[in-house]
Amino acid sequence: MSDENNLPKNGDQSMHTSVPVTGMYKEWFLDYASYVILERAVPAIEDGLKPVQRRIMHAMKEMDDGRFNKVANIIGQSMQFHPHGDASIGDAIVNIGQKELLIETQGNWGDVRTGDRAAAARYIEARLSKFALEVLFNAQTTEWQLSYDGRKREPVTLPVKFPLLLAQGVEGIAVGLSTKILPHNFCELILASIEILKGNKTNVLPDFITGGFADFSEYNEGLRGGKVKVRARIEEEDSKTLLIKEIPFGTTTDSLIDSILKANDKGKIKIKKVVDNTAKDVEIAIQLAPGVSPDVTIDALYAFTDCEVSVSPNACVIIKDTPVFLTVNDILEYNTKQTRALLKRELEIRKGELMEKLLFSSLEKIFIENRIYRDIEECTTWDDVLKAIDEGLDPYKPDFYREITTDDLVRLTEIKIKRISKFDTFKADELMKRLQDELKEVNHHLRHLTDYAIAYYQNLLTKYGKGRERKTEIRTFDAIQANTVAASNAKLYVNRKDGFVGYSLKKDEFVCDCSDLDDIIVIRKDGVCMVSKIQEKNFMGKDILHIAVFRKGDERMVYNFIYLDGGTGRAMVKRFQVLAVTRDKEYVLNKGTKGSKTLYLTANPNGEAEIITVYLTQGAKARVKVFDFDFSTIDIKGRGAGGNILTRHPIRKIQLKMEGVSTLGGIDIYYDPIVGRLNTDERGKLIGNFLGDDRILVCYKTGDYELTSFELTNRYEVANVLLIEKFDPDKVLSAIYFDGGSKTYYIKRFQIETTTLNKNFNFISDHKNSYLKLVSTEKQPQARVTLIKGKEEEVMEYDLDMLIDIKGWKALGNKLSTYEVKDLSLIESIKPEVKKESAKDENDTDSESDDDIEIGTTIDLSVKKDDDEQLGLF
Repeated sequence: MSDENNLPKNGDQSMHTSVPVTGMYKEWFLDYASYVILERAVPAIEDGLKPVQRRIMHAMKEMDDGRFNKVANIIGQSMQFHPHGDASIGDAIVNIGQKELLIETQGNWGDVRTGDRAAAARYIEARLSKFALEVLFNAQTTEWQLSYDGRKREPVTLPVKFPLLLAQGVEGIAVGLSTKILPHNFCELILASIEILKGNKTNVLPDFITGGFADFSEYNEGLRGGKVKVRARIEEEDSKTLLIKEIPFGTTTDSLIDSILKANDKGKIKIKKVVDNTAKDVEIAIQLAPGVSPDVTIDALYAFTDCEVSVSPNACVIIKDTPVFLTVNDILEYNTKQTRALLKRELEIRKGELMEKLLFSSLEKIFIENRIYRDIEECTTWDDVLKAIDEGLDPYKPDFYREITTDDLVRLTEIKIKRISKFDTFKADELMKRLQDELKEVNHHLRHLTDYAIAYYQNLLTKYGKGRERKTEIRTFDAIQANTVAASNAKLYVNRKDGFVGYSLKKDEFVCDCSDLDDIIVIRKDGVCMVSKIQEKNFMGKDILHIAVFRKGDERMVYNFIYLDGGTGRAMVKRFQVLAVTRDKEYVLNKGTKGSKTLYLTANPNGEAEIITVYLTQGAKARVKVFDFDFSTIDIKGRGAGGNILTRHPIRKIQLKMEGVSTLGGIDIYYDPIVGRLNTDERGKLIGNFLGDDRILVCYKTGDYELTSFELTNRYEVANVLLIEKFDPDKVLSAIYFDGGSKTYYIKRFQIETTTLNKNFNFISDHKNSYLKLVSTEKQPQARVTLIKGKEEEVMEYDLDMLIDIKGWKALGNKLSTYEVKDLSLIESIKPEVKKESAKDENDTDSESDDDIEIGTTIDLSVKKDDDEQLGLF
């Protein structure tokens, strides 16, 4: 129909009315933003649901008859309440169904792990779960409102008696606002709610359906600015194959594989093939390239692929039509108190119902037993009938909890003659007794409301907690240095004379394989040291003497250095480290005087100190023109130290006489049981001081032992490690294990006979239920054993070295006892403290002073002294 009649006529003032764009923006945009925030993107704190989710739940409750319904039908029912089309409703239903909490599903609902989509809505079915029916709905405690078209009523919020928002998690993007609440564990939320009801503080942490490991040290209780690191669960199948068994939250197997392939294409990792074997369980097999370390590759996968992701929470909810930022613990406390209030309201409603039933039962009994119904036989009007009944009840009114109303009298008139004739006083009293008992119980619950709420939560845990145990393992992650685990995807070349370095100078001198993430250190003939990021071609100064990959903080790399001081003409000697530098800054290793130059330089990765022979010029005034010098006789200083005087006379040449040995001693290796990694940062337990071919012995709960190197890239499964220490081939292992076949404990003692590194050797029975209980390398280990003898328990202490002789590692061992073993534990012996061996003098500092010169220090080289000068330090 045309709107021509509604158009303004000529001369109408409305034709000339203008609205500023700023005004339109302010009114319309803010209205739109408020609508998106409140009605689409952000959940209400009361039930943890967005409007579309709440309307789906309400629609499914209206349809509920215990049978599955086609999702297409559920969508149609939901559209009566949600005016935004079927696509958004269908996606929301699938999202709820995949969380496996509120909806029971049937058909292909897709897979959050693989990213597979659900089948079309006409092919899949759903119904409300028993859990949802129990905790989500109660028409009597629900606040209602009209639907968008005014034809139906819908809940403002559902009366949820459970922290549903934290259990499911939510993510939404509104206008200028977003929310991201991570899912938490069902059982842990219930236990935390119980603790809140008891008056205790709690701290709940997320749990993801995809499993994996997670570091919540920066979670910040779910507020903005917090961060959660999530890692895939990666296992070593063998030395050539890694298996990804669980993936990080927010990723899929496809996206994870894509990230691995991209990292391989960029040369960050080296793999041969990736195979997706995911079916019921996730399994991505990664076949490694020859010669690649599995441990290093695992670190590289975490560093360069989606095997580790960072998730940023942002807990925002709607409270009284206003977006509010709260911690997850505050949300949990709010939901717990709300549950308690809802339970109280339900009890009060039930109390009212019981009292009404008791009242009417009493009225009915009085009406029939006292034959009040006969008093109305001669009444001619309705008012007379009601009056007669009311007068008949007068003697009993003081016993009623409220006044008798006209409605009560009308109900009595509606009692049928058949019921009156068959009225049984005994059954009526029995019914009233049951009602009174129930009323007494309700009153008890109201008086002890907190205990009732705790019992309610415990009942939920008992009924629905099975199979909902934590899937994500809580860990603390160690920081992975990307350049230490990156694959060698570049080659370093140098043109020493012209001073160019980089990986594009293929016609020049090859230095080493490296990564494109590495830093490069050079030391030039003029005594200048500089560190720079590796590039295709980079000028770092002419006459390069030393070039290598730079490792920041490497305290084992020591440079032995001799230079000519241009100011004094003396030859100076020093040993120094380069621990931390600023990129592309030139550091002068000599005194910086004109004419200074480098005479001798070696880089020693383990602090080796060689012996050199120094040849003076023929014209030198010194009587001894050839002498030896041992670098181990001087201390290691900072790179800015001036050094010691080697000789005051001119030097013709310097030759290496003898290769040096390390002056730093071994490396103190620690094991951090939280992250399952080795370190030199004094975190965790000191395993020992390691040199060269030293090994680490690890015993696992599975009954395997393994010998490993002491590389810091090694990884150990924390939950499976029973013993980790420095390997001593002379030590005897005493072990007690449970044999799954005979269901008996065995004891055995043996020495490690194998030498293969990074290979597991099983030394207990191969039954699937067998496991290692105790293991010790002490000379005289003792165990405390609790035995069940008949109806009594007896605690025994055994010297394990007395029970059985030393046998081979493959031997079965002897039975520990013929009685049933209830408990086993090692008796801790007092061990001498393992002391850290320091490689440096505690008073030694990395000095940057140019005045650090020790003049006149004597070095005994078994030569005679001249009258005028002291040989050894000319």
